[in-house]
Amino acid sequence: MVPSKVQLEKEDLEFIEKLCSILKLKSKSEYMRAAIHERIRADKRRLREMKRQKAMEAYGGAAVENLFESIEAADFEKR
Repeated sequence: MVPSKVQLEKEDLEFIEKLCSILKLKSKSEYMRAAIHERIRADKRRLREMKRQKAMEAYGGAAVENLFESIEAADFEKR
């Protein structure tokens, strides 16, 4: 793991300290690590959805090429 500094508002920090003592968590950093991990997972999901929507819009706007145009007039039943 890589150490990183995080700035929190005083009220949030007090809430985390109270929560850690009530829930008997090992440390505040464990709680923050889990919260950050959950936020990252949610942001990754949101980013994937945005990419998916963009791809669907691009797919719908693309011109469709007729691959069977060269043989459309051919009558295969009389062959």
